[in-house]
Amino acid sequence: MKALVTGGAGFIGSHLTQLLLDNGHEVTALDNLRSGRLSNFDEFKDNPNLRFVEADIRSVDAIRPYFDGVDWVFHMAALADVVPSIESPRDYFEVNVDGTFNVLECSKEAGVKRFLYTASSSCYGIPENYPTSEDAPIQPQYPYALTKFLGEELVMHWEQVYKIPSLSLRLFNVYGPRARTTGTYGAVFGVFLTQKLNNKPMTVVGNGSQTRDFTFVKDVARAFLAAAESSVSGEIFNVGSGNHYSVNRIVELLSGDSVNIPKRPGEPDCTFADTQKIEKMLRFKAETPFEEGVKQLLEKIEDFREAPLWDPNSIEDATKTWFQYLS
Repeated sequence: MKALVTGGAGFIGSHLTQLLLDNGHEVTALDNLRSGRLSNFDEFKDNPNLRFVEADIRSVDAIRPYFDGVDWVFHMAALADVVPSIESPRDYFEVNVDGTFNVLECSKEAGVKRFLYTASSSCYGIPENYPTSEDAPIQPQYPYALTKFLGEELVMHWEQVYKIPSLSLRLFNVYGPRARTTGTYGAVFGVFLTQKLNNKPMTVVGNGSQTRDFTFVKDVARAFLAAAESSVSGEIFNVGSGNHYSVNRIVELLSGDSVNIPKRPGEPDCTFADTQKIEKMLRFKAETPFEEGVKQLLEKIEDFREAPLWDPNSIEDATKTWFQYLS
């Protein structure tokens, strides 16, 4: 197949690109390199079936030519993180909603065979039930979560009206090699690994008993491939690990000192995906044990050498907006 991956030089996008290439597909990886990195292609940059295009999904004219002849579109390009979405909601709407509209329109015009959308489990907000199923109430707590859900609504509507065979995958707490090392205060593994590299205590939010459904990035890539290869359309699937793990467990596995910082409003005490639907309909199940995933991440710890180093004071300053608006 000929595949196009928006955000293809990013964390998840590069792993999906690699998996597609390993399976003999031709891949156009489209990325504006705002958070993606060409170094993410190092392991497979010489593959003749890879083409990289630097372009921004906010410009429909810039991206339209690359949809011609494409069979599968994997839409991963997006702005992430909580605080920047609170501070700059227009940017998030333009990328995550308007950008998704542009990608859908180009896909419609090109007559693509499958459209796969990268959704976020943050749409569930603070869930009422665990494990959380796809029919749980949608209650986003901040603009990032809202804009990712609005993008999903567009995809499902285009599937219904314009008959673009489409699926949406709601991802739970993806971690692994090639995770972003720049930008704002964000994902726990990036923060902790940089602190470990610099012999600083890991900053644990609250008492560290909160749990997350940490899902290894290579499993996530496999889920997208399974979705593309299926004949199912118009469905939304959770993608999780099948379990959930505490922040304190991460500290144990990384073997370092820790310090506690204030718990943040608008964050669930637990994220835990009900994955029965994707297991039944797509025959997909995550395979990577949490300890093995963390081990693989530790083997790449030097990748975090240039990442921002956070401490309790800088985190307090960076998350002021979080407390201001979400309390």
